[in-house]
Amino acid sequence: MSICAGETFKLKELNNLFIEMTSKNCNNRCNSCFIEFPPSRTVKDFIPVDVVKEGLKDSWNEKIQCIYLTGAEPMTHPDFNSILRMCLKRCNVCICTNGSFLNEKKIRFLKKVEDEGNSQIFFKLTLTHYVESENDKSRYRGNYRQTIFALKNLCRYNFTSVLSVQNYYKLSEREIMENFKEIFSKQNITDTDIQIHESFPTETDTDMTETSPDCTKGRVLAAKGIYCCPFLANDYRGRCGTSLKDYSKTISAETNFCITCAKNKKPMFSIG
Repeated sequence: MSICAGETFKLKELNNLFIEMTSKNCNNRCNSCFIEFPPSRTVKDFIPVDVVKEGLKDSWNEKIQCIYLTGAEPMTHPDFNSILRMCLKRCNVCICTNGSFLNEKKIRFLKKVEDEGNSQIFFKLTLTHYVESENDKSRYRGNYRQTIFALKNLCRYNFTSVLSVQNYYKLSEREIMENFKEIFSKQNITDTDIQIHESFPTETDTDMTETSPDCTKGRVLAAKGIYCCPFLANDYRGRCGTSLKDYSKTISAETNFCITCAKNKKPMFSIG
């Protein structure tokens, strides 16, 4: 029996296009990551530039408002800059990253790229706790400082960012918000929103009737086809088709990841 038997979700409108730049390439290994990494760090699974070009062409008549560059770590893609420029010609772009590539030199370059056109670049980074030692236990050593450093530099160059707090420790929303706002104030971090997400629940009695997951407004363009959400990219249970010319608008919720979305009752990946 499926976990959420009988529950289906229909794409209302393709507002968010997620491009999975890579499924297995990341320069870090977070303890709380949902991705199952292979032993080798040299897997070559980057999405080809031609596949991105074709996807943007096929979805030209869709009302896409934002393109999300996702993946294990999207900025490891060897053609990242070219794909970013390509996407910015279409609409705003959100880079979902661990922040390790966001040194001042790279951020200055990205500001230059943004200034070349009329679309904006947003950034989405993740932490699990407002205390450095607790955060790094669930992520990796140095993640907290790396993320705060990236947020500070992004603010200096007037980028808008989102901090996704994966509530790994099941803290109250008030505690999380108050402490991060205090940290932001001390670090002069502005133009940064905070999104709080429950961490991968496994309850099977979740009410999904009032849920608005990412699959109702978005699809993932991956090297191997089209999928309903980043959680299920490259998973047969989330496959919607081979291209954005013709893909399924309806999916069945039958995984623990679907329960995660239902528990949160809000999108897990989009920032709107």
